[in-house]
Amino acid sequence: MSWNPRYRSSKFRHVFGKPASKENCYDSVPITHSVQDNHFCAVNPYFIAVVTECSCGGAFFVIPLNQTGKLDPHYPRVCGHKGNVLDIKWNPFNDFEIASSSEDTTIKIWDIPKQLLTKNLTACKKELMGHTRRVGLVEWHPTASNILFSSGYDFKVMVWNLDTNESVIVNPVRTISCHQGAILSMSFNTNGSLLATTCKDRKIRILDPRAGAVLQEASCTGHRANKVLFLGSLNKLLSTGTSRWNNRQLAVWDQDNLSQPVSETDLDGSSGVLFPFYDADTNMLYVVGKGDGNIRYYEVSADKPHLSYLTEYCSRSPQKGIGVMPKRGLDVTSCEIFRFYKLITTKGLIEPISMIVPRRSESYQEDIYPPTAGARPSLTAQEWLRGMNKEPVMVSLRPCSELLSPQPLLPGRPPSVSTAPSNQTEKVVVEDGRRTFLALEEKVPRQAAAGHRPEEKTSRLTNGFDMECPPPKTENELLQVFYRQQEEIRRLQELLTQREVQAKQLELEVKNSRMSSERF
Repeated sequence: MSWNPRYRSSKFRHVFGKPASKENCYDSVPITHSVQDNHFCAVNPYFIAVVTECSCGGAFFVIPLNQTGKLDPHYPRVCGHKGNVLDIKWNPFNDFEIASSSEDTTIKIWDIPKQLLTKNLTACKKELMGHTRRVGLVEWHPTASNILFSSGYDFKVMVWNLDTNESVIVNPVRTISCHQGAILSMSFNTNGSLLATTCKDRKIRILDPRAGAVLQEASCTGHRANKVLFLGSLNKLLSTGTSRWNNRQLAVWDQDNLSQPVSETDLDGSSGVLFPFYDADTNMLYVVGKGDGNIRYYEVSADKPHLSYLTEYCSRSPQKGIGVMPKRGLDVTSCEIFRFYKLITTKGLIEPISMIVPRRSESYQEDIYPPTAGARPSLTAQEWLRGMNKEPVMVSLRPCSELLSPQPLLPGRPPSVSTAPSNQTEKVVVEDGRRTFLALEEKVPRQAAAGHRPEEKTSRLTNGFDMECPPPKTENELLQVFYRQQEEIRRLQELLTQREVQAKQLELEVKNSRMSSERF
């Protein structure tokens, strides 16, 4: 009988979650108490936006990413809605543009000033007025610029073309009216040619977003879907929901046949909604439960059983919502492959959590950072509306790559906001929302820095973390530090032994020379 191992070989088997220290969190943030099942948080390499409580109307904060610590009680807000803000999303191709939807039936597009907010922002760039009831979700198209999707409680999905000079847009380019209830989630495939939705009528639909036609429809009574997600290029969908016994459940579907799920995984009997996040670069799935303190993660494959459980990050603090950093904003020097921003309403805290692959080497790890979708659109709005499809523009995350620059530092801070001083070694030039970085300093080699004064050394910081020497917090990191120290001790011992041998040889040479001189 042949022996088969009970575990799979995987480079992500030992991925662990590393929470930020208290001084690197965002404290005293009045997070919204809305019962909407949304993320309430949006992140890009510049800012973190979070929906907040507001006495009149709706508002959200836009906080610079490196401005950690306690938030000023009078910190300026983005407040132009007449009702509560339900969803916010950053433009994937412009880090200074954000869309928000509200209970006042409108969607607003905001331009965030490049010099940061010094007072409340009330004037929006564009206002979209087409829904007749509150707007619960907004989604940007993944490859086409200036295309926005919205869904409301009027059971409609609307497609908006923002590539116009109008400040108020009343008529969307397409209205999809095939749903029989409120839309709970929307998800695009890789090139944005298909749109998957879940609805309160318990059906999963795959739509042609340009024609508004329903291509596939699932009506499985054994799985009540809540959220849906395309699994990259695997030709699969994943949905989270509940089983007929009210257990929380994950279901994987064949994209071309939604008659029955190809696999189902029961989790537990809790009632919180499960938010799925898929990383197409590493084929990892992260499942975050609303009201839970843990984050489960799986490895996804095209073959059965499709989902292979890895482990979970555990915490005692329940999350109200969650934000995710795009791959271009991660710290590749510490092998970070994913980063969450956890909203803890009970503490008024936003806690960054980094998912890290433990590696002993400090060099760039090519195998865990394949080319990823960048911040440049592959289509214009008109090209996409005419029926053209293109895959995302791929870039490399290698720090020295010309396709993608390192994580930017903010150009400045408002004088009214007090933050901890930091040494900036890069200059940011922003034109039309696209970032160009000019390096002001280069890392000095050890041989050339012999006379360099210690006080002139600058540390590279990413969201408060020292990228060159992060403090160890987990057992794996402590072991890595121990191994490095042992290696350094061994190297010093070898050096000391060589010096001793050289000293002995020199002593013998001197002694021999003296003896030869005495003879003559």
